[in-house]
Amino acid sequence: MSRKPAAGRRRLDPMEARGYDLPTREPRIASPLLVRVIYALTLGTWIVAALVAATAVVYVPAPTWVQRPAAAVLLVIFALGLIHRGGGRLRIWLPLVTVLAVAALVFGTGVLIAAAAALTAVLASVLAVMNTRPASTVRAAIGEYLLALVTALVGTLGVAAWNAPVNYQRFNLVVIGAALTLVIIMVWNLGAGLHGMGRQGLLIPVGVALVLIVVLAYSSFVRTHGSETVIDAISQAVIFLRQHFGGVPRPVEVFIGFPALIMGVSIRSKRREGWWVLVFAVIGTAVLTTSLVTPGALPSYIGLSTLYSIILGLAVGLVARHFVLRDRSSRSSRAVEPVARVEPPRYAPLK
Repeated sequence: MSRKPAAGRRRLDPMEARGYDLPTREPRIASPLLVRVIYALTLGTWIVAALVAATAVVYVPAPTWVQRPAAAVLLVIFALGLIHRGGGRLRIWLPLVTVLAVAALVFGTGVLIAAAAALTAVLASVLAVMNTRPASTVRAAIGEYLLALVTALVGTLGVAAWNAPVNYQRFNLVVIGAALTLVIIMVWNLGAGLHGMGRQGLLIPVGVALVLIVVLAYSSFVRTHGSETVIDAISQAVIFLRQHFGGVPRPVEVFIGFPALIMGVSIRSKRREGWWVLVFAVIGTAVLTTSLVTPGALPSYIGLSTLYSIILGLAVGLVARHFVLRDRSSRSSRAVEPVARVEPPRYAPLK
């Protein structure tokens, strides 16, 4: 009499890593050598334009008329990088962005300058997130974190170089709203829709969204209905930090945007739901790219505030990463063993 095998879940040991979730299009240029040359020229132009745009923030003996052309070059390169990374149509979108950049340079009206500055901030903040790679280790996550922030900081220099006559609060809200809309569209088109989320994959974005709502609602409530004691305490804390440390960390970056960047690239190494966490990271990069939009902003104060936000956001993100990626129970050892996700290289289209 044959024995019936014991019921239970069997462990599956994959023999090879799973491939990328989405089919990618054929290379736009067939010659690998020509591709490397184009990448090198684009990167070199991006670095030179960033250095020239930095003259709007750091005083150097250079003419002021070079700042807006450098910002226009950065705008076109950000558009080129994001369209290429998202697998979009360069023949349609890149000429439109180039026309806006040239028109802003030639006519120099307030509306065109403001539109070019806003588009620079939006494209830089979204590209900073979309150009990341999955990170399975803490060191890799920190590397992706720093690379994304460097991209966003260059976008900050580009926005500052436009020297747009805008209201900061209104400009900031417009950029955050446009960047969130754009990144949600791109993430959805990557196949990371809500239909593929598991229970844990759905709880993480919902939790981040709740934290965002609480932070924004609490800050708005304190400003409008808070007692004088609470408002005075916050004002005194801000004054203390400015006097003794030279800057004040921004709560939206420390508790939402930058930790979401660390968690997003880490979760992406196992599950594609990490893209939805990275949607919230755009809030942090968008706030960063708009921090120097007003000519009256003090670069030293903004720089120190950004540095403190980066350090604290990294610490919060690493703590959150530890709890999110750890095994929930011993039952996980009996589950199907997860494999590392494979994505295209950094300079290749995601679809």
